[in-house]
Amino acid sequence: MALRFHTLLSAVGPRRSTKPRLRSRIRSGAVTVTVAMAFTASSKVIDSHLHVWASLQEAGNFPYSPGQEPTLPGNADFLLQCMEEAGVDGALIVQPINHKFDHSYVTSVLKKYPTKFVGCCLANPSNDGNGLKQFEDLVLKDGYRAVRFNPYLWPPGDKMTNKVGKAIFQRAGELNVPVSFMCMKGLDLHISEIEQLCTEFPSTVVLLDHLSFCKPPLNDEEGLVFSQLLNLSRFPQVYVKFSALFRVSRVQFPYLDLSPLLSQVVSHFGANRIMWGSDFPYVVAECGYKGGKEAVHLIANAFIRFRNRSGEWAYIKQRSVTSMIAGAWPIYF
Repeated sequence: MALRFHTLLSAVGPRRSTKPRLRSRIRSGAVTVTVAMAFTASSKVIDSHLHVWASLQEAGNFPYSPGQEPTLPGNADFLLQCMEEAGVDGALIVQPINHKFDHSYVTSVLKKYPTKFVGCCLANPSNDGNGLKQFEDLVLKDGYRAVRFNPYLWPPGDKMTNKVGKAIFQRAGELNVPVSFMCMKGLDLHISEIEQLCTEFPSTVVLLDHLSFCKPPLNDEEGLVFSQLLNLSRFPQVYVKFSALFRVSRVQFPYLDLSPLLSQVVSHFGANRIMWGSDFPYVVAECGYKGGKEAVHLIANAFIRFRNRSGEWAYIKQRSVTSMIAGAWPIYF
């Protein structure tokens, strides 16, 4: 099967400009799929998950959180260079742990490049009661478009479903701000909290960072955790980030063992609820920023071949695999 991709990601802006057309034809017993993307001139290639932090020279004005000094460069100028080389036009910047709850550096980048970046702030779940106000200020005053729940920042013994967690989650829904979850130590440790929050506050959009850190299952236990991820598709508000591929793959670039996972995730969540993200700057040391983008093409090609062999790729109607991987981007706008 031959594939031609004319663009990688869907457009920023009005939803009507993000609808590609797909044509297919069968010739001499072989299937040739031509993905024809019908976008306006404003089409953009978007990275839905990356980080930036101050350079050593900038750290005087934007200090690192104690004990969180970065071990690799991740300043905005370096990011812009990588994006230009890779042909990526814009991105969602997720507040890094290096600056923890001090959002001043990311805010400065957002203000300097307002047409290039949008921001995802970090929820402050401390018991001092300031977390909700800080979240509201970051959204209403500084223009952040999403908020990240890191369960490992909650006070010991507390869950994300505690008073402050519910307050921020509910307010996020009222402000039309998605909430992302970072389940680095395993989705199974946090699945009940995510399900409870989704059930109680169905208007709050949820993002699952990095496939919820689910690797290709090697045993029944890992298979059960992955099924928990798939079962979250029953909540219409839940979206999946097909991001940080080097973190969830068990093999080297181009991470083709993720193709069957992508197949199942798309089958359950649908095209419009999946988006690609690089996890810059960490991706640079793994396969390069441009390589992180190229991996999506290769995984998508393998994915379509897999689906075609099983005769189950009909649901790709009206949307290419590449637009599936970022079709949810307009939820930030």
